[in-house]
Amino acid sequence: MVFYGKTDVGMKRAVNQDNFIIRAYSPEVLTTVVCDGMGGANGGSVASALAARAFMDVLDDRQNQFPLFRDMSEEEICDMLVEASIEANRAVYRKGNADQSLSGMGTTLVGCLVLPETIYTINVGDSRMYLTGDGTIRQVTHDHSYVQYLVDIGKLTPTEAKNSRNRNIITRAVGTERTVNADVFTTPHADFRGEYIVLCSDGLTNHVEPEEIGAILTQCKPGDGDSLRLACEELVEKANERGGSDNITAVIASV
Repeated sequence: MVFYGKTDVGMKRAVNQDNFIIRAYSPEVLTTVVCDGMGGANGGSVASALAARAFMDVLDDRQNQFPLFRDMSEEEICDMLVEASIEANRAVYRKGNADQSLSGMGTTLVGCLVLPETIYTINVGDSRMYLTGDGTIRQVTHDHSYVQYLVDIGKLTPTEAKNSRNRNIITRAVGTERTVNADVFTTPHADFRGEYIVLCSDGLTNHVEPEEIGAILTQCKPGDGDSLRLACEELVEKANERGGSDNITAVIASV
């Protein structure tokens, strides 16, 4: 398994409030998390860094107890991911309450655990995870955003949602409330015949269509980390060429 991640401040922001972590426990077991922070000049970057570390700490600890997660059931793994999101929420919420300058800060979170049999994904907010292969791409996560809610109830079309002035309003976040509600998705490898996973913040998807992401990844060579690096750089460059209105983060892993 090869992987690469890149984050960029974009063209409009002074500070990069995105954070990501990638951890390879073995050639076949990988976990990664992407967080897109919000809240004042410093709050967003603090929130995303705290959340990413707290999330990964839970998986690291559990992996130490159950090497490569081999003796954990699917239910236990899903519970672990929810626990990791709760710990991320607790870390951000406590820090925000303890420091008035950081009050109200929060972050999105999308995380993924890749095991030999199954891909597990968790998200809060509108950062996304995609599965790609043969030029096709499928969004696994479901945005927790105001415009996605309007799409779900038939008040907006997906195109109208993408162009809405309210597209950046999220309905769930890590750290803004005492509790958090995350969604977990399981994808058996038997149901996934593609080559790559992509985790990203909305700084990418606001400017680059999913189909374009899939097309760029067709240029990657299996098992070639350098081609993943080039794909990440092309995605970030394309988002910046089209305005770079937010921080941009993309993580790609072959599976």
